[in-house]
Amino acid sequence: MVYYYNVCSYEEKVEKSFFVWYDCLKLCFECIMYVNRKCMEYGNKTTFEMESYMLKTDAIIFDLDGTLWDSTEPAAVVWKEVAGRYPEINDEITGPRLKTFYGLPLEDIAKGMFTSVPFEKALSVMEICVKEQCPYLIEHRGELLGDIEGTLKALKERGFKLFIVSNCRAGYIEAFLEGHKFGYLIDDHLCPGDTGELKAANIRNIIDRWQLKAPVYMGDTQGDKDASTEAGVPFIFARYGFGTADGWDEVADSFEQLGELVER
Repeated sequence: MVYYYNVCSYEEKVEKSFFVWYDCLKLCFECIMYVNRKCMEYGNKTTFEMESYMLKTDAIIFDLDGTLWDSTEPAAVVWKEVAGRYPEINDEITGPRLKTFYGLPLEDIAKGMFTSVPFEKALSVMEICVKEQCPYLIEHRGELLGDIEGTLKALKERGFKLFIVSNCRAGYIEAFLEGHKFGYLIDDHLCPGDTGELKAANIRNIIDRWQLKAPVYMGDTQGDKDASTEAGVPFIFARYGFGTADGWDEVADSFEQLGELVER
Protein backbone atom coordinates (compact mmCIF):
# COMPACT_ATOMS: atom_id res chain seq x y z
CA MET A 1 0.00 0.00 0.00
CA VAL A 2 2.83 2.41 0.88
CA TYR A 3 4.63 1.57 -2.37
CA TYR A 4 1.48 2.08 -4.37
CA TYR A 5 0.93 5.46 -2.77
CA ASN A 6 4.52 6.55 -3.46
CA VAL A 7 4.23 5.80 -7.17
CA CYS A 8 0.88 7.57 -7.52
CA SER A 9 0.72 10.80 -9.43
CA TYR A 10 0.33 14.04 -7.54
CA GLU A 11 -3.32 14.27 -8.57
CA GLU A 12 -4.00 10.73 -7.32
CA LYS A 13 -2.34 11.50 -3.97
CA VAL A 14 -4.50 14.62 -3.54
CA GLU A 15 -7.63 12.66 -4.40
CA LYS A 16 -6.84 9.83 -1.96
CA SER A 17 -5.96 12.30 0.83
CA PHE A 18 -9.27 14.05 0.28
CA PHE A 19 -11.21 10.82 0.73
CA VAL A 20 -9.24 9.89 3.86
CA TRP A 21 -10.02 13.27 5.44
CA TYR A 22 -13.65 13.03 4.30
CA ASP A 23 -14.03 9.64 6.00
CA CYS A 24 -12.47 11.00 9.21
CA LEU A 25 -14.77 14.02 9.28
CA LYS A 26 -17.80 11.82 8.57
CA LEU A 27 -16.88 9.55 11.48
CA CYS A 28 -16.43 12.54 13.82
CA PHE A 29 -19.81 13.93 12.80
CA GLU A 30 -21.49 10.57 13.45
CA CYS A 31 -19.87 10.40 16.91
CA ILE A 32 -21.10 13.90 17.79
CA MET A 33 -24.62 13.05 16.64
CA TYR A 34 -24.60 9.84 18.73
CA VAL A 35 -23.52 11.69 21.87
CA ASN A 36 -26.19 14.33 21.32
CA ARG A 37 -28.87 11.66 20.95
CA LYS A 38 -27.77 10.13 24.24
CA CYS A 39 -27.82 13.53 25.91
CA MET A 40 -31.41 14.04 24.77
CA GLU A 41 -32.28 10.64 26.27
CA TYR A 42 -30.71 11.67 29.58
CA GLY A 43 -32.75 14.83 30.00
CA ASN A 44 -30.98 18.11 30.74
CA LYS A 45 -27.36 16.94 30.61
CA THR A 46 -24.90 18.72 28.33
CA THR A 47 -23.24 17.21 25.29
CA PHE A 48 -20.11 16.44 27.27
CA GLU A 49 -21.80 14.42 30.02
CA MET A 50 -21.43 10.82 28.82
CA GLU A 51 -23.87 8.04 29.62
CA SER A 52 -21.30 6.30 31.84
CA TYR A 53 -21.35 9.26 34.27
CA MET A 54 -21.84 8.22 37.90
CA LEU A 55 -21.99 10.25 41.09
CA LYS A 56 -19.21 9.43 43.56
CA THR A 57 -20.70 9.28 47.05
CA ASP A 58 -20.36 7.68 50.45
CA ALA A 59 -24.01 8.14 51.46
CA ILE A 60 -27.49 8.52 49.99
CA ILE A 61 -30.13 10.57 51.79
CA PHE A 62 -33.69 9.89 50.66
CA ASP A 63 -36.89 11.84 50.59
CA LEU A 64 -39.80 9.59 51.61
CA ASP A 65 -43.10 10.44 49.87
CA GLY A 66 -42.87 10.00 46.10
CA THR A 67 -39.38 8.55 46.40
CA LEU A 68 -39.70 5.45 48.58
CA TRP A 69 -43.46 5.04 48.98
CA ASP A 70 -46.93 6.45 48.28
CA SER A 71 -49.00 6.57 51.46
CA THR A 72 -51.66 8.96 50.18
CA GLU A 73 -54.54 6.45 49.89
CA PRO A 74 -54.34 5.02 53.44
CA ALA A 75 -53.44 8.45 54.84
CA ALA A 76 -56.53 9.95 53.18
CA VAL A 77 -58.69 7.44 55.09
CA VAL A 78 -57.44 8.89 58.37
CA TRP A 79 -57.55 12.52 57.20
CA LYS A 80 -61.14 12.11 56.01
CA GLU A 81 -62.20 10.52 59.30
CA VAL A 82 -60.58 13.30 61.34
CA ALA A 83 -62.03 16.05 59.13
CA GLY A 84 -65.46 14.49 59.54
CA ARG A 85 -65.38 15.39 63.24
CA TYR A 86 -65.60 19.08 62.27
CA PRO A 87 -68.84 20.08 60.49
CA GLU A 88 -67.30 23.36 59.36
CA ILE A 89 -64.77 21.50 57.17
CA ASN A 90 -66.27 20.73 53.77
CA ASP A 91 -63.09 20.17 51.73
CA GLU A 92 -62.73 17.04 49.60
CA ILE A 93 -60.25 14.61 51.19
CA THR A 94 -58.87 12.07 48.72
CA GLY A 95 -55.55 10.36 48.05
CA PRO A 96 -54.97 12.14 44.71
CA ARG A 97 -55.68 15.55 46.25
CA LEU A 98 -53.43 14.83 49.21
CA LYS A 99 -50.68 13.75 46.82
CA THR A 100 -50.59 17.20 45.20
CA PHE A 101 -49.40 18.70 48.51
CA TYR A 102 -46.96 16.02 49.65
CA GLY A 103 -43.39 17.22 49.90
CA LEU A 104 -44.42 20.69 51.10
CA PRO A 105 -43.93 21.88 54.67
CA LEU A 106 -46.86 20.70 56.79
CA GLU A 107 -48.11 24.25 57.29
CA ASP A 108 -48.54 24.57 53.52
CA ILE A 109 -50.32 21.21 53.37
CA ALA A 110 -52.78 22.36 56.03
CA LYS A 111 -53.43 25.60 54.15
CA GLY A 112 -53.99 23.71 50.89
CA MET A 113 -56.09 20.81 52.20
CA PHE A 114 -58.46 22.67 54.54
CA THR A 115 -59.42 25.81 52.65
CA SER A 116 -62.90 25.97 54.17
CA VAL A 117 -61.63 26.99 57.63
CA PRO A 118 -59.18 29.60 58.93
CA PHE A 119 -55.51 28.68 58.85
CA GLU A 120 -55.24 28.22 62.61
CA LYS A 121 -58.08 25.70 62.55
CA ALA A 122 -56.65 23.97 59.48
CA LEU A 123 -53.29 23.65 61.20
CA SER A 124 -54.75 22.19 64.38
CA VAL A 125 -56.81 19.63 62.44
CA MET A 126 -53.80 18.69 60.35
CA GLU A 127 -51.75 18.09 63.50
CA ILE A 128 -54.37 15.56 64.60
CA CYS A 129 -54.31 13.94 61.15
CA VAL A 130 -50.55 13.47 61.01
CA LYS A 131 -50.50 12.05 64.53
CA GLU A 132 -53.34 9.60 64.06
CA GLN A 133 -52.19 8.42 60.64
CA CYS A 134 -48.93 6.92 61.93
CA PRO A 135 -50.30 3.84 63.74
CA TYR A 136 -52.75 3.34 60.87
CA LEU A 137 -49.92 3.38 58.32
CA ILE A 138 -47.97 0.76 60.23
CA GLU A 139 -50.83 -1.66 59.66
CA HIS A 140 -52.18 -0.29 56.35
CA ARG A 141 -48.87 0.33 54.67
CA GLY A 142 -48.28 2.73 51.81
CA GLU A 143 -47.40 1.42 48.36
CA LEU A 144 -43.69 0.94 47.75
CA LEU A 145 -42.40 2.67 44.62
CA GLY A 146 -40.37 -0.23 43.25
CA ASP A 147 -38.09 -2.88 44.70
CA ILE A 148 -37.17 -0.71 47.66
CA GLU A 149 -35.86 -3.44 49.94
CA GLY A 150 -33.81 -5.22 47.29
CA THR A 151 -32.24 -2.00 46.06
CA LEU A 152 -31.45 -0.73 49.57
CA LYS A 153 -29.89 -4.09 50.45
CA ALA A 154 -27.68 -3.96 47.36
CA LEU A 155 -26.58 -0.40 48.18
CA LYS A 156 -25.76 -1.40 51.78
CA GLU A 157 -23.68 -4.32 50.51
CA ARG A 158 -21.71 -1.88 48.37
CA GLY A 159 -20.87 0.15 51.48
CA PHE A 160 -23.20 3.14 51.18
CA LYS A 161 -24.69 4.75 54.27
CA LEU A 162 -28.45 5.26 53.86
CA PHE A 163 -30.65 7.94 55.44
CA ILE A 164 -34.12 9.48 55.21
CA VAL A 165 -34.85 13.21 55.56
CA SER A 166 -38.47 14.26 55.03
CA ASN A 167 -40.67 17.27 55.84
CA CYS A 168 -43.01 15.44 58.24
CA ARG A 169 -43.89 15.14 61.90
CA ALA A 170 -42.12 12.71 64.21
CA GLY A 171 -43.47 9.18 63.87
CA TYR A 172 -44.12 9.23 60.12
CA ILE A 173 -40.72 7.94 59.00
CA GLU A 174 -40.89 5.42 61.84
CA ALA A 175 -44.28 4.21 60.52
CA PHE A 176 -42.69 3.58 57.12
CA LEU A 177 -39.75 1.71 58.62
CA GLU A 178 -41.85 -0.34 61.05
CA GLY A 179 -44.64 -1.10 58.61
CA HIS A 180 -42.29 -2.40 55.93
CA LYS A 181 -39.64 -3.76 58.32
CA PHE A 182 -36.90 -1.62 56.77
CA GLY A 183 -35.32 -0.36 59.98
CA TYR A 184 -32.25 -2.54 59.50
CA LEU A 185 -31.50 -0.84 56.19
CA ILE A 186 -31.60 2.84 57.25
CA ASP A 187 -28.77 4.24 59.36
CA ASP A 188 -30.57 7.35 60.58
CA HIS A 189 -33.43 9.72 59.78
CA LEU A 190 -34.58 13.26 60.58
CA CYS A 191 -37.63 15.44 60.06
CA PRO A 192 -38.96 18.81 61.30
CA GLY A 193 -40.81 16.94 64.04
CA ASP A 194 -37.42 15.89 65.42
CA THR A 195 -35.49 19.13 65.08
CA GLY A 196 -37.91 21.97 64.33
CA GLU A 197 -35.94 22.60 61.11
CA LEU A 198 -36.84 22.02 57.46
CA LYS A 199 -35.30 19.70 54.91
CA ALA A 200 -32.12 21.57 53.95
CA ALA A 201 -31.07 22.04 57.57
CA ASN A 202 -31.83 18.41 58.38
CA ILE A 203 -29.76 17.21 55.45
CA ARG A 204 -26.88 19.21 56.91
CA ASN A 205 -27.65 17.81 60.37
CA ILE A 206 -27.30 14.26 59.03
CA ILE A 207 -24.08 15.15 57.24
CA ASP A 208 -22.58 16.70 60.37
CA ARG A 209 -23.80 13.95 62.70
CA TRP A 210 -22.29 11.18 60.56
CA GLN A 211 -19.30 13.14 59.23
CA LEU A 212 -20.24 12.34 55.65
CA LYS A 213 -17.74 13.33 52.97
CA ALA A 214 -19.69 13.15 49.71
CA PRO A 215 -23.43 12.55 50.26
CA VAL A 216 -26.21 12.91 47.68
CA TYR A 217 -29.92 13.58 48.16
CA MET A 218 -32.66 11.78 46.21
CA GLY A 219 -36.17 13.22 45.89
CA ASP A 220 -39.02 13.79 43.46
CA THR A 221 -39.91 17.50 43.61
CA GLN A 222 -38.42 20.90 42.93
CA GLY A 223 -38.57 21.51 46.67
CA ASP A 224 -36.28 18.52 47.16
CA LYS A 225 -33.88 19.92 44.56
CA ASP A 226 -33.90 23.35 46.21
CA ALA A 227 -33.24 21.80 49.62
CA SER A 228 -30.31 19.78 48.31
CA THR A 229 -28.87 22.90 46.68
CA GLU A 230 -29.24 24.85 49.93
CA ALA A 231 -27.57 21.99 51.80
CA GLY A 232 -24.75 21.90 49.24
CA VAL A 233 -25.19 18.31 48.02
CA PRO A 234 -25.83 16.81 44.54
CA PHE A 235 -29.42 15.91 43.70
CA ILE A 236 -30.79 12.73 42.10
CA PHE A 237 -34.26 13.33 40.68
CA ALA A 238 -36.74 10.46 41.15
CA ARG A 239 -38.59 11.08 37.89
CA TYR A 240 -40.98 8.20 38.64
CA GLY A 241 -42.33 10.06 41.70
CA PHE A 242 -45.01 12.66 42.38
CA GLY A 243 -43.52 15.87 41.03
CA THR A 244 -41.09 17.56 38.66
CA ALA A 245 -37.68 19.15 39.08
CA ASP A 246 -35.09 21.06 37.06
CA GLY A 247 -31.36 21.33 37.49
CA TRP A 248 -30.75 17.84 38.81
CA ASP A 249 -27.34 16.16 38.77
CA GLU A 250 -28.68 12.69 37.94
CA VAL A 251 -32.11 11.25 37.18
CA ALA A 252 -33.68 7.86 37.93
CA ASP A 253 -36.72 6.59 36.05
CA SER A 254 -37.12 3.79 38.60
CA PHE A 255 -35.82 3.23 42.10
CA GLU A 256 -33.94 0.16 40.92
CA GLN A 257 -31.92 2.37 38.53
CA LEU A 258 -30.32 4.16 41.47
CA GLY A 259 -27.57 1.54 41.77
CA GLU A 260 -26.40 2.43 38.25
CA LEU A 261 -26.05 6.12 39.08
CA VAL A 262 -23.75 6.05 42.12
CA GLU A 263 -20.35 4.67 42.99
CA ARG A 264 -18.08 4.88 46.01
